[in-house]
This record gives sequence, C-alpha cells and structure tokens, in this order.
Amino acid sequence: MTHRRAVFLMIAVTLMWSIAGVVTRQLEAARSFEVTFWRSAFNALALVALLGWLRGPATLWRSVREGGRTLWISGVCWSVMFTAFMVAITLTTVANVLVTMAISPLLTALISRFVFKQRLAPRTWAAIFAAGAGIAWMYAHEIGGSDARGVLGTLIALAVPLASAINWTSIQHSSRSHGEAAPDLLPAVLIGATLSALVTLPLAVPFQASAHDLGLLALLGVVQLAIPCLMVVAIARVLSAPEVALLALLEVLFGVLWAWLGAGEAPSASVLGGGALVLGALAANEAVGLKRAAAIR
Repeated sequence: MTHRRAVFLMIAVTLMWSIAGVVTRQLEAARSFEVTFWRSAFNALALVALLGWLRGPATLWRSVREGGRTLWISGVCWSVMFTAFMVAITLTTVANVLVTMAISPLLTALISRFVFKQRLAPRTWAAIFAAGAGIAWMYAHEIGGSDARGVLGTLIALAVPLASAINWTSIQHSSRSHGEAAPDLLPAVLIGATLSALVTLPLAVPFQASAHDLGLLALLGVVQLAIPCLMVVAIARVLSAPEVALLALLEVLFGVLWAWLGAGEAPSASVLGGGALVLGALAANEAVGLKRAAAIR
C-alpha cells in the first residue's frame, strides 16, 4: 500500500465511522441499550466472518485463547467504547459526543507520560490545556442547561476517550515488551463487541426494534465498525501515529455535518466554540509533530 492510498483509505474510514449519529437518528422504535446491543451483536458476527476468512477459524480462536492479559484488557476497552458511545449518542447530540471523543489522543499522551515516563513536548502540553479549556467551556454550558439527559450523555461520552487511551497505552506497552513476538490484538475488537452485546442484552429486552431498525443497526455493526476497524490495522502499518490521529479528526467534522444535514441537529454555539478549540489544538500539535519528523528524515 502506498502512502497516498493509505491516506485516502483513512479518509474513507473516518467517513464510515462518522455515520453512526445520523443513522441512529433514523431509527423508528429501538432505543438506548437495545441500539447498543444490536450494533455490537452485528459487529461481532461480521468480525467472526471477516477474521475467520482472513486468518482462518482455527488461527482466530487460537489467538483468542492464547492472547493473554493485554488482549483481554484491550477487549474490555473496546467493549466500553462500543457501549458508552451508543448510550451517549441516544442521550445527547452527536456533536457533543464526537467533540468529547476528540480528546482521546491527548489522554493517551497523558497516560503514556505517567505509565512510560515519556517526556511530553511543550507543544503537547499546550494542546492538552487548550483542548481541556474547550471541553470545559462546552461542559459548562451543557451542565448549566436544564436538559439532564444531555448532561448525562455528555458525561457518559467521556468513557470513550478514556477507554481508548487505556487501550492504545496497553497495546503500546505490549509492543514494546514483546517486540515481534507481541500477541495478535485484532481479535480484541471481536472480544469487545461480544462483551458489549452480552452486557447490554439483559437491559435491551423486551426488544422493540422494527425490521427497518434492524437493517440500520446491521449497517452500523458491519459498515460503521467491523470493516473500518480492520482497515485501520492495515493503514497503521503505512501511516505514522500522528498522521492517523490527525486524519481521525475528520470523523468529528463529518459526523457533525451528517447529523446537521441528515437529522437537523444544528450544533450549539458552545459546542462549536469548544469543538474549535479541541480540534485546533489537536491539529496544530499533530501538524508540528509531522513537520519535525519530516525534517529529521
């Protein structure tokens, strides 16, 4: 895969990720935990088929059995991300959830600082404070409002970047500790989808989803999750981590745009202002990192 093709594929991945909000707004009867259950269940089924085809059933199940602690930590993190994202999106606006998720790279940098004792560049500290100010601004306006559901949804959305940061830190630690002998962690996505479906199943009954809803939730499970998750694994072998992080910000822009055009969810001024601070801080940090890395090469 060439660098240019990897960039275009990463843009395609963000487009697929970004449809969750607008598709969820088209559901007829399914709500909250039922939405989460069906999306995770369809995701798990699609991953069983895709990973079984790519790796072979025997290799896939051996990877699950022998993956060790890091595989299961990663699986639990994926489960939290899958579950918290969909619950949050049913409680608050798409823009609130996506802007909150955008702080994941900065949380990852902070956790790496304390776990691996990595020194953070001044520009990264500046980005962390600027993004924190943006999130605080957005949250202050949300909490100051009267919509308790929106506040709860925004707070639940915080679990997504936190779990993501722990996940990537665990994966990085495994890679550093084992080198080329590091376990195959792609099945962790399957573990996460399965755990998410199992945890939300008791809360999802009695089922109310219509055939129309099931079709949309299958679309989310397969196209919005399973396929792009597999694509990112291949892309990450070509693009650097900063490039992936920078391109992943397009999910926020695409997701807010789709919700605005397809569901009439115009973002509030506080979300636009806070989101601009968060995205600007992240983009500036990653752009400087890429420029310096290119100068070194």
